[in-house]
Amino acid sequence: MPYLTTAEQVSLFYTDYPGRDPVVFAHAWGLTGDMWGYQLPALLAAGLRCITYDRRGHGRSDRTGDGYDIDTLADDLGAVIERLDLSNITLIGHSMGTAEVVRYVTRHGIGRIGRIVLSGTVTPMLLQSPDNPDGIPASAVAHSRAAMNRDIGEWMEMSGKAEYFNGEHRVSQQVVDWTMNKIADVPVPILTQTNDAFLHADFRSELTQITVPTLVIHGTADASMPIALTGRRTAALIPDCRFTPIEGAGHGLYVSEALHYNAALLDFIDSARAVARSVRY
Repeated sequence: MPYLTTAEQVSLFYTDYPGRDPVVFAHAWGLTGDMWGYQLPALLAAGLRCITYDRRGHGRSDRTGDGYDIDTLADDLGAVIERLDLSNITLIGHSMGTAEVVRYVTRHGIGRIGRIVLSGTVTPMLLQSPDNPDGIPASAVAHSRAAMNRDIGEWMEMSGKAEYFNGEHRVSQQVVDWTMNKIADVPVPILTQTNDAFLHADFRSELTQITVPTLVIHGTADASMPIALTGRRTAALIPDCRFTPIEGAGHGLYVSEALHYNAALLDFIDSARAVARSVRY
């Protein structure tokens, strides 16, 4: 199985499907690179090179004792990009993966990136504060954390497990079970550290620094990351941004609305590449 090693000697599992123009996927909180299985056939059929990886502490990558802050995780994403010597990348993140994508840009620059997709995003800022009054109250976070520490299954039920795959197309129970089991497989200390990392982050100024074409795609019925708090505000902060809300979709829109989702990805990638070619010539 393919692994690469970061500067900290952390082993990260990855998959690399051949094609032209690389697409790098950063997965959701608690999941693995395998969550992108419903995007790969469509993107590979379009001739794109698709690269997924498991975040440290998740799936087949090393379970380290620390390094679950956004800076370090963004550097891990950077290691994937640099070890494979990728350029003109379409960089796609979902949920927590969007935090790693945005922080990668501010820490490593845009030189290797052609375009960005932020899906079901956790940006720009989740926690309530004087200058973010509509954010999540600290009391709600504490209640959720107590449930997570007590019983991860109880936490899933409390956090809207049934609404995760809201959308036009009902997903199978097997897909729901696979998703929840992947989250439950991650040790609770890693779940809580990674959850803290994106809950307490403020990406408002970082989003304004993104200078490549960006797609924000978000479900209008996303209970995990409500679109008014996340997707709409993120799109408003990015200078060159296409905003695609998917009506009635929940946080798991990459599966429940895979046909619509994949079509939006491919249309964005093709459009952004066409603009880049016209600028060059």
